[in-house]
Amino acid sequence: MYPKKQLNIAHPWLGFIEPFRILKGISFIGTYQASVHMIDTGDGLVILDTGYLKTFYTVVNGIYQLGYTPKDIKYVLLTHWHGDHTEGVMPLLSLAPNAKTVIGIRDDREVIQRNYFNPDIVVKDGDTLTCGKVTFRFVETPGHTVGTVSVFFDYEQDGRIYHAGMFGGAGPAALFADHENYYEGCRDDYFASLQRLQQEKVDLFLGNHCWNNNTDEKAKLLNENPSVNPFVDDKEFYTFLDFCAARVRARMRKEHLDK
Repeated sequence: MYPKKQLNIAHPWLGFIEPFRILKGISFIGTYQASVHMIDTGDGLVILDTGYLKTFYTVVNGIYQLGYTPKDIKYVLLTHWHGDHTEGVMPLLSLAPNAKTVIGIRDDREVIQRNYFNPDIVVKDGDTLTCGKVTFRFVETPGHTVGTVSVFFDYEQDGRIYHAGMFGGAGPAALFADHENYYEGCRDDYFASLQRLQQEKVDLFLGNHCWNNNTDEKAKLLNENPSVNPFVDDKEFYTFLDFCAARVRARMRKEHLDK
């Protein structure tokens, strides 16, 4: 699950992934380095994170390529304030001036206001937002940042309800003191968040980054055999959470931080 190839943050466009549909109304329009998802709610689009400014054009390309326009966007949901998730907000809003931005109510709101924009809606643990036929539920999962939120929603297609979920901040680097965004107590927060997420029901795991759920590899499989959807898996989300915990504990042991 951890990155199998160099992320090349300086040139994120090298991670271009052809836009594709995970389900009829859930699409991927991001890059390998920065996932961006688009949900057709039946009454407008919801964009989940926006990616880097340098790859904003891939988001717009994906919207059009899949048959929509930016003016269809009703909400932009942001899992946390880091630039690979929020840099594309302002240019996207220039094409979708009526869209509302949503972010977690804790520290992330203040950081966003200082650096990027004033969010329209701030959400706390358990808040919901309904657009069309889809209701999004937010769970505070601090650790990666203080205000990281994870997002869950049910999506019905062909008589089946899929339970979609995204861990809003799985990356481990910020949990250690050599990272610029480290904060005291972040590892305790992170482990508590992982425990909370284990209680969620997820059978359609959306990656906050491609390496969370091998988005790029699954895209190829789905293209080769559309009758079998590799994104539908009722165990993968929980396996990933276990992986996240084990990875952080391994580094803690290596740095003698587990005492």
